[in-house]
Amino acid sequence: MILLAGIPSEPPLAMAIAAAERAGIAHAVLNQRDSAMAGLCVAMDGVEPRGTLQTRDGVVALEAVRGVFLRLMDAALLPEARRDPASAVRARVFHAVLQDWLETTPAVVLNRLGPSSGNASKPAQARALARRGWRVPASLVSSDPESVLAFRAAHGRVIYKSASGVRSIVTEFTDTDMRRLWRLRALPVQFQELVPGTDLRVHVVGQRLFVTEAVTEALDYRYGGRSGQPARLRAATLPDEVAARCVATAKALALPLCGIDLRRRPDGEFVAFEVNPAPAYSWYQESTGQPIAEAIVDYLARGEG
Repeated sequence: MILLAGIPSEPPLAMAIAAAERAGIAHAVLNQRDSAMAGLCVAMDGVEPRGTLQTRDGVVALEAVRGVFLRLMDAALLPEARRDPASAVRARVFHAVLQDWLETTPAVVLNRLGPSSGNASKPAQARALARRGWRVPASLVSSDPESVLAFRAAHGRVIYKSASGVRSIVTEFTDTDMRRLWRLRALPVQFQELVPGTDLRVHVVGQRLFVTEAVTEALDYRYGGRSGQPARLRAATLPDEVAARCVATAKALALPLCGIDLRRRPDGEFVAFEVNPAPAYSWYQESTGQPIAEAIVDYLARGEG
């Protein structure tokens, strides 16, 4: 039995549910929007938690769950919780108990809270990548305009983006941005050297890799359509040494499911930007046909972790 938790209509979760159904893998779906009404009972029996989860489809024995795939949003942002204070309280309590179970269950969890929190600080994650043999771009997080100007002078072309795990659009710092540079004093921003080359997203599922190359002239291929430069995604491969480093990095970070963002420079060197602990893989699977969802549910069903 595997548990698939989140908003069932969200593409990555919907694709995992469909993959489990096609493969005949026993599974239960926890609709996060039902969390204010769902029932969860957890008790410790020796060293392993036992209990039950009541969903709209029935009761799940927690000890029967071999794997869990999470696509949970912030419980405070659920529409039901925002409309009704009582529902917000129930949802908050439910999620607290759920997280306790997820941290103690022997089941495979994609991914646990602790390892996933590493993406909350991109500079800290970059240091972790560098320790594992990756070249990472020169970076500066600063609220000092003069420091930014010095960084730009040292590296030439520079981009800026968020330093946290919140998604932002990668943008090149140009002369027109000089007029807004004073705003840094209110909010530090991350700046990086602009690394030329081709973007690659590597989805790691256990020992399996699914590599996607983005063909575009856009600086941030995810938003290329906004500038009339939509990306064309195609399946790709990696040199054996780079592929092995991706698997080893995911294992070292305790993220058996992750999306590693790389750029292949014109000279063939690979630069690592970050590791996404909750990759929205659906766009890549739909574009390339790579069976990422199938790999996820198979990994969970076999309890490989």
